[in-house]
Amino acid sequence: MNDRQLLVAGAANMFIAVAAGAFGAHGLKNMLSPEMLAIWQTGVTYQASHGLGLLLLAVLWDRFGRRQLSWAGALMLLGIVLFSGSLYLLALTGVRMLGAVTPFGGVAFLAAWALVMWAGVRSRHDSGAA
Repeated sequence: MNDRQLLVAGAANMFIAVAAGAFGAHGLKNMLSPEMLAIWQTGVTYQASHGLGLLLLAVLWDRFGRRQLSWAGALMLLGIVLFSGSLYLLALTGVRMLGAVTPFGGVAFLAAWALVMWAGVRSRHDSGAA
């Protein structure tokens, strides 16, 4: 992924997260149990936070390791699909087996943030400190 793709992916995921949050709050609140609505909201929360993460990667692109940030972006996208996607489907269908996919998305998120840390550690830019 490059900085432009990260920006577009981040903005698209933020758009979807806001829409999914509104849909959950208004369209699903009378259709889902409180437990399933909470699961939906967890998916929205993680999608929004990692959508912002993708935008952050685009901003950091020129300052830190592009290779690590590219992989981090791909892993964040994978995490959104697996984590939030599985929670959305679980909330809508009630199929508990879908919950088995969610931890794989969590691992993708963790790996993405580890790569962001690694990019910071490996950075050769002067931090500006005297």
